[in-house]
Amino acid sequence: MTEQPTTGAETTSATPILEVRNLGVEFFVDGEWFPAAIDVNYDVAPGEVLAIVGESGSGKTQSSMSLIGLLPPNGRATGSAKLAGRELLGLSHAELSHVRGNEVAVIFQEPMTAMNPVYTIGFQIIETLRTHFDMGPKDARERAIELLTMVEIPDPAKSVDKYPHQLSGGQRQRAMIAQALACEPKLLIADEPTTALDVTVQAEILQLMRDLRHRVDAGIILITHDMGVVADLSDRVMVMKDGRVVEAGSADQIFYSPQHPYTQALLKAVPHLGSQTGATRVEYTDIDNVNHVVKTHNQVKPPVEDLIMDATDLIIEYPGRGRVPAFRAINGIDLFIKKGEVLGLVGESGSGKTTVGRALVGLLPVAGGSLMVDGIELSGVKPKVMRQIRRDVSFVFQDPGSSLNPRIPIGESIGEPMHLQKWNKADITARVDELLDQVELPRSMRNRYPHELSGGQRQRVGIARALSLKPKLLIADEPTSALDVSVQARVLEIFKELQEEHGFACLFISHDLAVVEMLSSRIAVMHKGYLDEVGPREEILTNPQQDYTRRLLAAVPVPDPAAQKERREERDRLINRQA
Repeated sequence: MTEQPTTGAETTSATPILEVRNLGVEFFVDGEWFPAAIDVNYDVAPGEVLAIVGESGSGKTQSSMSLIGLLPPNGRATGSAKLAGRELLGLSHAELSHVRGNEVAVIFQEPMTAMNPVYTIGFQIIETLRTHFDMGPKDARERAIELLTMVEIPDPAKSVDKYPHQLSGGQRQRAMIAQALACEPKLLIADEPTTALDVTVQAEILQLMRDLRHRVDAGIILITHDMGVVADLSDRVMVMKDGRVVEAGSADQIFYSPQHPYTQALLKAVPHLGSQTGATRVEYTDIDNVNHVVKTHNQVKPPVEDLIMDATDLIIEYPGRGRVPAFRAINGIDLFIKKGEVLGLVGESGSGKTTVGRALVGLLPVAGGSLMVDGIELSGVKPKVMRQIRRDVSFVFQDPGSSLNPRIPIGESIGEPMHLQKWNKADITARVDELLDQVELPRSMRNRYPHELSGGQRQRVGIARALSLKPKLLIADEPTSALDVSVQARVLEIFKELQEEHGFACLFISHDLAVVEMLSSRIAVMHKGYLDEVGPREEILTNPQQDYTRRLLAAVPVPDPAAQKERREERDRLINRQA
């Protein structure tokens, strides 16, 4: 057995807030114990960020969840994990309840499944505060609003009374971060904390985490596949594969002098903005005064017969309820997608990106203007016609945990669209096997349930299901957001191969501009429900006309610690000067 590499903990003189020794995690499946983490050793000092990276299923999340007793019932942890000298492994449920939230807080990967859907986000933050502090309801509510303000939730005084489903994916993630920060914990476990966030908000959240570790001297375990985030925030990096630590060291050591072949392959797979267009760094700009005048770049609208989607002066509203008025999410946009084209749609959380996608499959009604899909007008469309459209339009959802039925195996989830279209059983079985092969999941997984898969594996199941009926138009809403970089690189290659082979059109919704650059021929930029800029990929990325687009490009983190530090310092100087 190869000796486990050092974590580099000896490089810090501070007494560790967390000491992990010989940590092992196992799961009991079909009468056998299967290891998920093997002999893991590391320290985390106060104010230090340790990034744990690796593929989905490498053990990075389960080894961290085991510290506070959040393993499934069939899981067990061995070894030692001491928080400020106190052993965590083996604590009773009552003892762990005091530790969770107060001393150790977790930002989970999937906010929709981590937050209770029947309570408002304010109630859930207030509950955390009142559980651990002697605080009255009024003071707790004021603190909840203060936390929501800190993480830049829009209109926090009203948002405190909203339910999770009423927020966008990025806003839900911010609400969960606010809850995690409520008690100012000693140790923060951040499991993909910026997965659902656009780059501008991601930069703000990373700044919040930096402030937290300096303000309360908290140690942070950062679990992520985004090497740009790792370069931005981490002091040390630990690389895991198949449950073992294969390499560890300072951020500079890992990025500039990786020793293990897996680490080298991982860094090579990271998408770089500018890899296709040669886009250079764009100056960060102030966007307080935006008039939302759409800028188009050499855009000529093709004939109607060449379009799969055509929106003209499109208005989408969320219906009002009781005293709450209707909310206009899309404000009169003009947008089209050609047959066989991949259009990238980018913008901040809440900008209306997902709303456009939902309208294309009839999940939201057209409130004004025109929306044509494959020659059929969706404004006032009858349910029978909508069912016909949905045979040719598929959706890959942002949150795989909440989009898969937890009660049926993934093979049935993938085959469900075919079953509804009356395919015979043999054809369904063959197609499911084919799709599992295409998204690189073992066929044996067809009988597993969603909770038995990692986040990245669940996302691949969602992609396979969306491709099951060979759609004419695929709406991909952050389809690679939960994937580690190595798997993401292969999935994107598969996506490109399938798109070229079958020729389906795609609305690719993402906050990752490097991924959008890889796949899209044109890019549209949305901001607060308006279409700000649209045009060929090269012109949007190399010669943006809108200040908001420039801000998006400037906020993209780069997988290089020195370069990212320079970008961050420049950005902070500009923000402070504007303030």
